[in-house]
Amino acid sequence: MTNIQGGYLGNPNLKKPGVKIEYSQDQFVEITKCIRDPIYFIRKYVKIVNVDQGLVPFDMWPFQEDMVKGFHINRFSICKMPRQVGKTTTVAGFMLWSVLFSEDYKIAILANKGDLARDILGRIKYAYEFLPLWLQQGILEWNKGNIVLENGSEISAYATSSSGVRGGSYNLIFLDEFAFVPQNMAVEFFTATYPVISSGKTTKVIIVSTPNGLNQFYKMWTDATEKRSLYVPLEVHWSMVPGRDEKWREETIRNTSEEQFRQEFETEFIGSSATLIPGSKLKMLTFINPIKQEEYLDVYEEPKKGHTYITVVDCSEGVGKDYSAFSIIDVTEIPYKHVAKFRDNKLSPLIFPTYIYNISNRYNRAFILVETNNVGQQVVDILHYDLEYENIFRIESHDIKGVHIASGFKKGASYGIKTSKSVKKIGCANLKTLIENDKLITNDFDTIAELNTYVRDKDTYNAEEGNNDDIVMTLVLFSWLTAQSYFREITDSDVRKRLLEERELQLDEEMLPIGELNDGLEEEKTFDGADLWTTVQKKGYLPSTF
Repeated sequence: MTNIQGGYLGNPNLKKPGVKIEYSQDQFVEITKCIRDPIYFIRKYVKIVNVDQGLVPFDMWPFQEDMVKGFHINRFSICKMPRQVGKTTTVAGFMLWSVLFSEDYKIAILANKGDLARDILGRIKYAYEFLPLWLQQGILEWNKGNIVLENGSEISAYATSSSGVRGGSYNLIFLDEFAFVPQNMAVEFFTATYPVISSGKTTKVIIVSTPNGLNQFYKMWTDATEKRSLYVPLEVHWSMVPGRDEKWREETIRNTSEEQFRQEFETEFIGSSATLIPGSKLKMLTFINPIKQEEYLDVYEEPKKGHTYITVVDCSEGVGKDYSAFSIIDVTEIPYKHVAKFRDNKLSPLIFPTYIYNISNRYNRAFILVETNNVGQQVVDILHYDLEYENIFRIESHDIKGVHIASGFKKGASYGIKTSKSVKKIGCANLKTLIENDKLITNDFDTIAELNTYVRDKDTYNAEEGNNDDIVMTLVLFSWLTAQSYFREITDSDVRKRLLEERELQLDEEMLPIGELNDGLEEEKTFDGADLWTTVQKKGYLPSTF
């Protein structure tokens, strides 16, 4: 064998680039076996540090071998696993095999934090140093953030973010402990990386994590187990690890807690405690994929002729923090149905009203309730004055009676609603009742996820730290609305017809106090807001489309 004294940057355990090796027959046979079988390679040549025994071969357990087989065969793998089962080491061994025996193979390691991703890369580098030199590739780069091999393959470490792998081209993307990535970052990541993944027909994605609430990892796992995605699921139970028995379980619970053990070792998806909706009920809520997805909009049910819809809006500043959101709810009959959801956190308040207008129009000119605590007043003003949308709820406020919907066409009421303590209290109480009694149905994942982190905060309810409650707030305001007497009127088709007639008479009195104007046109048709067309005399004005 050619002399490689000094190694790469003076490290004798690393092969320098450009070194030619004359392989023996036995070495050639070994290399062939390793190329064909990643499990054989990992078992025989990957070494790990054992707490009691020091440096030892990685003698994989059966479920770890199953993991490697799955990674090798499948393009998309998702693994739900307990803590401390060697999951990261197993993936590290597979990644090492991938870059050693493939040319120009690019791998991206992503973790919640960049330091954690670099730690995984460190494990690969450590295992690499203990490979026989005849099995190594020459080193071109060897630093904290990446390694580049002479065969053109490389491994890079990043924090999981929307910009982490944007613009790159990778053969394998590994997401470690993906359940611990904040929900908004997780969603943005897949939005940004989908072009990277879809750019090649063989690109692999490996997702490995311990559960951590109901988040993007939970959604992806559920989609995989119900065969709604291309991901192949692999689940590992703590009892599959040698040495873990009932005695070990009892000791672990004593040192932690029952709930912690269920999440971290039984790998259960557990929501937050002290939620508005009891955990037993939250477990029964199931999500489905939208029947249609448009820009920022998830549609679960298309508009139906003759149905009555309400749009409830929660506004944000559109600077990447809180979301601007609205829910469209079918109130034609009980149970009410959450038929569409809009959500985006970068949309300008100047543009947001146009989306509300267009989509609400589509849903039979839905009635609109807008929260006006912050930029919401600007949004509702654009809807009313600029876009001239008529079916906007107006609010009356009295010292004694409190806040309520302005019935009919009373003057002096304001458009939109400010979420006061009393409004939120009533809304939360009603939302709890509606969901627990199956009188409000939602199958939207983001909504269910927010409900699982909508928790008691002193004398009210708010999103748990690090989470959002923008969609939940639309349901809170809707639930407050259902307590209003006027709500029963607008959800009754006979009452709505009567209200239209009253409105027309009121306009007659206000605009035509003396006689009648006639422009020569006999009659025209007007829409009453519930897919009911009626014929009225045209009298020099446009009748309301309430």
